Amino acid sequence: MLVIGLIREGKVPADNRVALTPAQCRWLHMNRPDIKVIVQTSTGRCFSDAEYRVAGVEVVEDMKGADILLGIKEVPVEMLIENKTYLFFSHTKKLQASNQKLLQAIIEKNSTLIDYECLEHEDGTRIIGFGFFAGIVGAHNGMMAYGNKTGAYKLERVGAASTFQRLIHTYFGLKIPNIKIAVTGSGRVAHGLLEIMNLMGIHEVEPEDYVKREFTYPVYVHLKGANLYQPKDGSVYSREHFHNHPSLYNNLFKNYLSQTDILMNGVYWEQNIPRLFEMEDVSRADFRIKTIADVTDDRFGSVPCNLGDSTIEDPVYGVDKKTFEKTSAYLPDTIDVMAVGNLPNELPKDASRYFGEQLIKHVLADLIEGNAAIIDKATIVKEGVLTSEYAYMKDYAEGKI
Repeated sequence: MLVIGLIREGKVPADNRVALTPAQCRWLHMNRPDIKVIVQTSTGRCFSDAEYRVAGVEVVEDMKGADILLGIKEVPVEMLIENKTYLFFSHTKKLQASNQKLLQAIIEKNSTLIDYECLEHEDGTRIIGFGFFAGIVGAHNGMMAYGNKTGAYKLERVGAASTFQRLIHTYFGLKIPNIKIAVTGSGRVAHGLLEIMNLMGIHEVEPEDYVKREFTYPVYVHLKGANLYQPKDGSVYSREHFHNHPSLYNNLFKNYLSQTDILMNGVYWEQNIPRLFEMEDVSRADFRIKTIADVTDDRFGSVPCNLGDSTIEDPVYGVDKKTFEKTSAYLPDTIDVMAVGNLPNELPKDASRYFGEQLIKHVLADLIEGNAAIIDKATIVKEGVLTSEYAYMKDYAEGKI
């Protein structure tokens, strides 16, 4: 029998999401008699130890008896167990300096690392993630921040609602002024952003109308790849070509800077992908944006005035439009930025159910049965050895960079 263990989250600040809910563990026990799920005791989860016990799940401290260990955020080095298979978001594939020692420790302990972020369909679409709920919470926080900045309306924090269903009820009767909102991206994050736009009754308009006219009601424009990127040689945008050669493209978002009150950013970004705008653009007289919800949250990334993470407790900070320095939020001459790295933590039970459903439907069977292409492609380290798919990480893994 294969034993799957849900490990306690150790990263600080604490994350309270889970890979499998108690009900999902019970379903697995009923439908997959070849699997046993155990849970490491924790006081910080959105589902308590007692809820897992009621679902028939054994709660233990020692996880050495598990074959596969499921977490959410990066596992602290001191919590790693030798010769185990781990699944979690390692945040190493971009050679992030903060997690270099983690990858090195996994190699030293002859363990296997399968990164949720690297689980992809054949066309490169992510299979599993919390992006939808990141978009939900990010959009709410962005709208909340604009209301706080202008005094035009008042939204409470997401956590005050506690569930997505209750959050929806807080939008009844909400009166949004005649503002213009740009939503970027086409993945799960963007889908979450769009969900809130529609739940708030904000109307979608086409890009050409968005830039040419004002409206007597609140509107948003959804900007995908072809709206945001154009080849420098003037040819037509190609998604595949762009992903292979992003440095050969210009970003078109500058066309929207003078027409946008709120930017909801959901685009994927890497170092060679052109930014939505540059920091000096913030000082332009026609730079209209007052609030940015940078849900993908790359410091100095696609949104250059993302000066680093904010927190769930204090999600919004200001950026002075002249000095570009971080300030308090909601001052007269600032752009307000919401850049929280663990947004789904504000709706942890809903986000965990969504994540666990994807895990069961699309990943677990291949993981258990082995020899699946999607699992192989997402395996960064196998039994202490960096895999060929991630050979570009060799110097990073060896501490040479």
